[in-house]
Amino acid sequence: MCGGQAIAHRLLLPAPTRHRAVPHSNGCGCGTLTVVITTAPLLAIDAPSLYFRAFHALPETITAPDGTPVNAIRGFMDMLAALVRTRRPDRLICALDADWRPAWRVALLPSYKAHRVAEAGAELVPDGLTRQVPILLEVLAALGIPAVGVAGYEADDVLGTLATREPGPVEVVTGDRDLLQLVDDARPVRVLYTGRGMAKLEVLDEAAVQARYGVSAAAYADFAVLRGDPSDGLPGVAGIGEKTAARLLTEYGDLTAVLAAAEEPRSGMGAGLRAKLTAARDYIHAAQTVVRVARDVPLAAAPAPVTALPADPDGLAALAERWNLASSLQRFSQALAAAT
Repeated sequence: MCGGQAIAHRLLLPAPTRHRAVPHSNGCGCGTLTVVITTAPLLAIDAPSLYFRAFHALPETITAPDGTPVNAIRGFMDMLAALVRTRRPDRLICALDADWRPAWRVALLPSYKAHRVAEAGAELVPDGLTRQVPILLEVLAALGIPAVGVAGYEADDVLGTLATREPGPVEVVTGDRDLLQLVDDARPVRVLYTGRGMAKLEVLDEAAVQARYGVSAAAYADFAVLRGDPSDGLPGVAGIGEKTAARLLTEYGDLTAVLAAAEEPRSGMGAGLRAKLTAARDYIHAAQTVVRVARDVPLAAAPAPVTALPADPDGLAALAERWNLASSLQRFSQALAAAT
């Protein structure tokens, strides 16, 4: 195997892997040895994304003995069990929306999530789900899984900070396409995208983002600004769709360069396209900050090692009995046992 060639040892396990080059030490002078080190990921959960999905996927007729609906809690825990079983993480943490529509984002772009505002500025959430969220947080606390929200920030910002500061690999679980901007093969950071349901969970890396949208993950936020996103109240640039947005970013690199080309008659950009971008200049500048997730949020908790779960077995048992959650929590316990 030597013959002047590097040697690669591969350890075939389902957990993600990282590569590290080390000096070849057998004296044959054939360079470096590439070692593939298996490292279990941090599983960072977009909790609102998952519990909204669970609530709408399961009937509200799933209740506790007192009639309180628990469909979202059961569905959430079953999704978490499936993730633990298949991804085999060594750490877990959930991100929360302490502020689902931060004032600083609204000040920049008043349309941001405006269509989802209920009375008194609260988020439009079904009553049946609102009643379940505090119970779910009790369950997570008894399990020992941190659920972290920070005043003035969304769950996306918590996840952005975790993806930036925590050692990789990091796997971000979400149904929100905005978080594709976090994908980074070098660290590595992946997005486990639940948009098509858990049965069709997609593990998205740089190549997958590029193949689907025609832009790199690093350019995805700029792409979303140009294309728009009705689900977040982002109007986009009138007359620019996905293909044109991807072409512009591929050709010019980023939004700053795109706008510079739009303002330069000799840039080669068509006059019609230049006019559209120039007319949307103020929106583009504001939306750039709105769409990019914060990566420096002050977090009061760190991910919990899977081996430390559950933190409060007696409290968990009491919650299981009171809220009719025994079967879901048993499935989660079995997934933990299989993954550790």
